[in-house]
Amino acid sequence: MSGTKTFPGKLVSLEGGEGAGKSTAMQFLADRIAARGVEMVRVREPGGTPAGEAIRAVLLDPQFKGLDANAELLLMFAARAQLVSQVIKPALERGAVVLADRFTDASFAYQGGGRGIDEAFIAELERRVVGIKPDLSLLLDVPVEAGLARVRGRGGEQDRIETEASSFFERVRGAYRERAAREPQRWRIIDASQTVEGVQAQLGRALDGFFGEANA
Repeated sequence: MSGTKTFPGKLVSLEGGEGAGKSTAMQFLADRIAARGVEMVRVREPGGTPAGEAIRAVLLDPQFKGLDANAELLLMFAARAQLVSQVIKPALERGAVVLADRFTDASFAYQGGGRGIDEAFIAELERRVVGIKPDLSLLLDVPVEAGLARVRGRGGEQDRIETEASSFFERVRGAYRERAAREPQRWRIIDASQTVEGVQAQLGRALDGFFGEANA
């Protein structure tokens, strides 16, 4: 793993903007990893622990629409710190594959790109609070308007983040793509505008290639 310590396990993260199809992709990845006969631990951000789920409820609640950007960032890292110490690190130490629905890159995209918080500040929190990076990050990339149309098509109440303007999500998408361009060895960009079958084919190739390289 890229970070301050090497673990016998592997951390795989799935990233993407709103309406990118993460839920369907997560299930596909979980099934694909489980088929390899290895222990898999599936987590989500924010959340994954009792404390993290309580923080998630605050972060997504529309009544907190005016939440300060720094407060949002620090809440994200509070949930993440608990998840890393309570779930992720123990799993990696025993050799499991951890599949994460978002990880620290989401803070660089949403709070950095979207909210305009200084990237250096987020990087310092990453170093001090998290201390690890994914071994493989999969970015579900879809044009913003297409993704938002999918969100609206689901019906129901939108959460606090989903109510942001499209310009916010354009900045989020740009930040994700920039991070992927900086670290091509870690990232795989998946064209999420394709059919479910097309997306899954890309995910399968990326995952198989990663595990093939990891076992080489």
